[in-house]
Amino acid sequence: MEPIIAAKVQESIDRFANKEVYIHLETTNGAYASHFDESFFSAGAYIRNAKLTYEHGKIVGEGPYRAGLKLSIGWVYAEGLTHFSFDEKGRLLLAGHGFDGKLAVALQIGEEPF
Repeated sequence: MEPIIAAKVQESIDRFANKEVYIHLETTNGAYASHFDESFFSAGAYIRNAKLTYEHGKIVGEGPYRAGLKLSIGWVYAEGLTHFSFDEKGRLLLAGHGFDGKLAVALQIGEEPF
């Protein structure tokens, strides 16, 4: 993975718009709860191979970045993204790593299941 280049990521987000795609979205304590004592508070979310179609999407920020996908009835949103790559199937892989290097958030988009 390499540090996010917003224009490259935006191009890929646009390429998947209005197509049926699969997403993987995952957060860990690092994404939203890093300021809490882990013995007090723990948070995480995980969804894999959710099939959806989004109207448009956007990556914004100066780093870490935020990415949002606009659905007909709402949004899919990931915050804290720092790195990106593409796998051998052309799927977009976005990740956010905390100051300790650990994965805090992941958003992946592709036309094939993960």
